[in-house]
Amino acid sequence: MRNAWLTLRALLLWTISGIHFAVVCTFLIALAAVVDPRKNDWPQRLFFRNILRLVGVRFEVRRSPGFDPSRTSIFICNHVNIFDPFVVYSAIPQFCRGFELESHFKIPVYGWMMRRFGNVAVPEKPSREGLEVMTRRAKAALDSGISLIAFAEGSRTRDGHVQPFKKGIFSLAQKFGIPVVPVSIVGSYEFFQTGNWMLYPGKITVYLHETIDTAGNSNLRGAEALRQHVQRIVTEPVEEALKSWKPPKA
Repeated sequence: MRNAWLTLRALLLWTISGIHFAVVCTFLIALAAVVDPRKNDWPQRLFFRNILRLVGVRFEVRRSPGFDPSRTSIFICNHVNIFDPFVVYSAIPQFCRGFELESHFKIPVYGWMMRRFGNVAVPEKPSREGLEVMTRRAKAALDSGISLIAFAEGSRTRDGHVQPFKKGIFSLAQKFGIPVVPVSIVGSYEFFQTGNWMLYPGKITVYLHETIDTAGNSNLRGAEALRQHVQRIVTEPVEEALKSWKPPKA
């Protein structure tokens, strides 16, 4: 009986949230054609937060006392599922944009939207020329006061555990001396697993950890030391939550 109810619930939530997504996303695309979305943040933020409400997830943000919301930063998060952008954008209290695979910019309509909204293209196959272009675009965004979001694993988890972070984003942060904020998305895997369509009742908690200075930080010399440090911070609350989680019965 419970499985039947959860299935019916998931179908209903997907339908409601899907209709909302289609209608509001169409409106935002039309609005972006005449108004620069980088100067009109509130409709996007409301849209992202409403998606979480409509898929039935409870949502909480916990900020470390050492988190500085006034500083342009690179927010480095674990990557769980398709709801990550909605979760992170709803949690970060400042204007931000993300890194997006270059191939996504070639998708009709979606690619135009990502470009118009100011996301930074990441080459599928790293090359010197592609990385230079990405670096220039990232620097331009950061210099203009736009914080950036990076899912450092490069792909979504299949078992809930945080996978090894790639080093590139940490090299970028140190090169520019940009602060880094570790972000832990906790409870999202328990709510929705990639490869499955069920939406389980649950709560997602986002931890905005202490802002880490990269410029002149003698304790974190080198991108590898910074990578390991941030990975430990991001991973801890995720793994702690998984210890008490029981996978739903089929």
